[in-house]
Amino acid sequence: MKRILTVLAAMMFLGTCAANAQDGNPISTQLKGSWMNARDLLTKMAEKMPEENYRFKPTSELEDFGQRMAHVITFSMRACSQVKGEQKNLNFSATPTKAEVTAAMKQVDEECDSVFNSLTDADLQKMVNAGRGGQRSEFALLEGLVLEHSQEVYGYSAVYLRLKGIVPPSSERNER
Repeated sequence: MKRILTVLAAMMFLGTCAANAQDGNPISTQLKGSWMNARDLLTKMAEKMPEENYRFKPTSELEDFGQRMAHVITFSMRACSQVKGEQKNLNFSATPTKAEVTAAMKQVDEECDSVFNSLTDADLQKMVNAGRGGQRSEFALLEGLVLEHSQEVYGYSAVYLRLKGIVPPSSERNER
């Protein structure tokens, strides 16, 4: 019996080692997962907010909801395109509509998905032209300007939804 348990334990250990060895890009894989989560939450947030509330501002000093969404979309598009050696910008009206935001969100999702899907850990060390920010590593650009910024804007924007009586997507999961 001990021999069987020892053999089973060894097989489980070797299987775990093999599985971890297959993913030679643990950092970029984790970043991709973080992107997919941020992307999905922002997309659901933009879809949940009714069109008539896209002009809503919690206070007069803040941007309205549509402007907040346009802001994060613009930054993500710029950063993801810079990783590819390009300079793509999205243009919005002064008061972005839900249709503008959701259409632009699809564009930025395609752009950033292509970056995160092809990313390797070695890529993260490469330096890229980050515009006014000068040279930055791909890691700094993607983690700082895309992931961290997307999560920050999501957090701010959740308040907009709550003030309109709408449960934000991340809280929706917990209230089921």
